[in-house]
Amino acid sequence: MESKRLQLLEEEDKQKKKIARMGFNASSLLQKNKLGFLNATSYCRLAHELRVSCMQRKKVQIQSSDPSALASDRFNLILADTNSDRLFTVNDVKVGGSKYGIISLRGLKTPSLKVHMHENLYFTNRKVNSVCWASLNHLDSHILLCLMGIAETPGCATLLPASLFVSSHPGERPGMLCSFRIPGAWSCAWSLNIQANNCFSTGLSRRVLVTNVVTGHRQSFGTSSDVLAQQFALMIKLWDLRTTKCIRQYEGHVNEYAYLPLHVHEEEGIVVAVGQDCYTRIWSFHDACLLRTIPSPHPTSKSDIPSVAFSSRLGGFRGAPGLLMAVQQDLYCFSYN
Repeated sequence: MESKRLQLLEEEDKQKKKIARMGFNASSLLQKNKLGFLNATSYCRLAHELRVSCMQRKKVQIQSSDPSALASDRFNLILADTNSDRLFTVNDVKVGGSKYGIISLRGLKTPSLKVHMHENLYFTNRKVNSVCWASLNHLDSHILLCLMGIAETPGCATLLPASLFVSSHPGERPGMLCSFRIPGAWSCAWSLNIQANNCFSTGLSRRVLVTNVVTGHRQSFGTSSDVLAQQFALMIKLWDLRTTKCIRQYEGHVNEYAYLPLHVHEEEGIVVAVGQDCYTRIWSFHDACLLRTIPSPHPTSKSDIPSVAFSSRLGGFRGAPGLLMAVQQDLYCFSYN
């Protein structure tokens, strides 16, 4: 297993030009487009796939007011905001528990890839089950965390203002942290529907709980099964809810029992997931073709599964598409060539 990982890493470093699909390199793609064999949509999709297959790994330099913490605290989770100019991080600390931080991605430009970590004293001794950005005061003004219960302390959903780390709006005052007691919650999602303004949902066993953070009003919706249904069969499935049939299978994913995030990027037409084997796999969303398998830069370990974030605009509006990978204490950028 380790020898295979090292071999793949060596091949990644040596082979600059890769082919996502047989018969589709850069020259053949241009030729088929000129001859009219590809329409504009197919050409753009295949061009994106080719760029994904040619992304090169580069280490990102993280700057912080506490460099010693960067050398010891391990990344557990990263999540980019809507504009992809901030990255919320959950780091495991040596003394136990986790601490939170926000990385500004505005310095993520070649050739010097530098980012700045904004930290806060907020930490938790509980496992973070799920995280999402929340638009309460303005776009991505807060972070919503779903925390597992521990001992006699029940699980909860915590709304953390991003201004506690760094203010993105002039004159903005640091907001207040608020917490909602929700035992048994394992997932959370912020509502983007104006009819459910200021609301978030949490996934529970056989039901969904919708909470209004302003009024505290709650609604419970029963389901015939758990909201999250994972089939641990080395694949990811796309379902048509109208016909309740599987219409596509993304094969190769390795997950025996863990709750691992899945990233779907319709703009780029790709699906990204990290398996328990620590390999990051990228598929074509349209036909489930496996485009690329990226080995972890560090030895494979169940406690060091990489966390990734893909964006069409890394670093903000003028940024380029690419993939960020956090593993152990390091952050890597795979940018379009």
